[in-house]
Amino acid sequence: MELEHRALWALRQLNLDMEAAGTSRVTDLNVLDEFLYHDFESTRLYKERMRMMDDKNILERSFKPGDMVLLYNSIIKLFPDKLKSRWSGPFRVEMHSTTPIDITSKDGSRKFKVNGQRLKHYQGMVEEDKMISTLYLKDP
Repeated sequence: MELEHRALWALRQLNLDMEAAGTSRVTDLNVLDEFLYHDFESTRLYKERMRMMDDKNILERSFKPGDMVLLYNSIIKLFPDKLKSRWSGPFRVEMHSTTPIDITSKDGSRKFKVNGQRLKHYQGMVEEDKMISTLYLKDP
């Protein structure tokens, strides 16, 4: 009798009631599903916010025929020069279609078809705007 009493006490301590164990497992699964749903929603909102922030930094480049542009030189070199610019040019936009943009060098000797992502507007001085001043020094 004492052995049966100990076995019954052990079963009560382990809480092996099938219905109670089943309902606790179902509620645990529901809590886990709710946690995963909130995690998914917060990830989606985070990605949406980051996409909006990245889209703010994208500059739309529109080139018209006659614009002066610089071309990005993406050739990888073994020992790149630190002070050498990766932008070459200026070039003049000849014809602007959607993807390949036709550009020519200043003297018109070289013509290229390039992707518009490799170009940026040239902010330098135009030939007519340059002012040359000469300063003559006297001998001491």
